Amino acid sequence: MRNMMRHLFLAFGIALLAAVTSGTAAAVTVAPHHTPITSISPGDGAVVGIAHPVTVRFGAPVTDRARAEQSVHVGHLNGTFSWRSDRELVWTSNGMLPANTGFTVSAGDTRTEFRTNGGTTADADMSAHTFTVFVPGQAPRVMPASMGKPGRETPVGTFPVMEKDRTIVFDSRTIGIPLDDPEGYYLTGEFAERLTSGGVFVHSAPWSVGDQGYANVSHGCINLAPGDAEWYYNTVSVGDPVTAHW
Repeated sequence: MRNMMRHLFLAFGIALLAAVTSGTAAAVTVAPHHTPITSISPGDGAVVGIAHPVTVRFGAPVTDRARAEQSVHVGHLNGTFSWRSDRELVWTSNGMLPANTGFTVSAGDTRTEFRTNGGTTADADMSAHTFTVFVPGQAPRVMPASMGKPGRETPVGTFPVMEKDRTIVFDSRTIGIPLDDPEGYYLTGEFAERLTSGGVFVHSAPWSVGDQGYANVSHGCINLAPGDAEWYYNTVSVGDPVTAHW
């Protein structure tokens, strides 16, 4: 019996070796692991501005970021990647997205589609104290504005509108100013468009109408007269770019 078992084990070992060397052992190869994707923004069917980034959110921390980036494609466009956290990857196009165009986003095995709008843009000139909106097919609308005062300057650059709020509470504590500070404030704003996560908005500012077009007096936001702010709120889309400069 002992000799019989020895021969059986020997025969099994030879058969296993033959399977490996002949390639039949490929059936036990483990497929590469993909971190599950929970969402892609813009969502399927969304219509957004030409500066809208693509955000991919994963269901677990991503350990191989290079591999995750290689799995993301937005049409045939080139772009750059950044990480907001170990679960959130952001793709930004090199230049503006083409207007009135559909795009397919692929991230691993997940697919979604979105479209861009006509290409509305805005220009905030901090030297001229103007906010000019360019809507394709229409004459530019030039509005008096007030931007960030010395020490609280509006950041320079191009920023896509992140969100729109019909009403919003502005609290100076969110930008590091206590309420009991002479610069402190807590008030309700209207017709607001967020430009940065740090709290820069375009919004209605009836309290600074006298300075709009003449001086920069805000804490970094772009102040507009109520009527102009309402018009822009009704015209702009999330993802439309705003360029601030001197």
